[in-house]
Amino acid sequence: MRSHVPPSDARSVAAAARGDEAEWNRLVARHSSLLWAVARGHRLSRADAADVVQATWLRLVEHLAEIRNPDRIGAWLATTARREALATIRRGERCEPSEDLDVVPDAHAPGPDAELLRGERRSAIATALRRLPARDLVLLRLLTLDPMPSYEEIGAALAMPIGSIGPTRARALERLRRELHRAGTLELVATAG
Repeated sequence: MRSHVPPSDARSVAAAARGDEAEWNRLVARHSSLLWAVARGHRLSRADAADVVQATWLRLVEHLAEIRNPDRIGAWLATTARREALATIRRGERCEPSEDLDVVPDAHAPGPDAELLRGERRSAIATALRRLPARDLVLLRLLTLDPMPSYEEIGAALAMPIGSIGPTRARALERLRRELHRAGTLELVATAG
């Protein structure tokens, strides 16, 4: 379990505030996947999620010199992305569940049967995920990012105490397992190789 933010964040924020483009690019590279996970976890369309991510970076540009805790910039970004996503939803834009799980197909598949089974597994998981509460979906997406955000960043993104993340994750996975079982696809997913 990662429990701290990389120490380079504070240095990157200070340098970016002074106009250092390379440090700004490091911040963007380091935290973009977190922002995308927060936005997509709110079941926004890809276009709306892109707007949320862009708006979050814009908010940081606007407030970069005012950041009080630069070592916690990941949590600040996660919270800002969550607020931007909720504002997008409140503006009446419809949420569109997506079957896109950002899964890259295996180019070295042994044959059409294996690819068919993988497709069935992905479809079963996507269907089960769509039946989960939005908060479960966001949490599971955040926990599967590579690199995984810190629990502090996840807590900020979900407005959840850090100590609740593990138990909430366990309940979310149990709900996912029940959805797969209810749909009769648990065994198919469990035999994934």
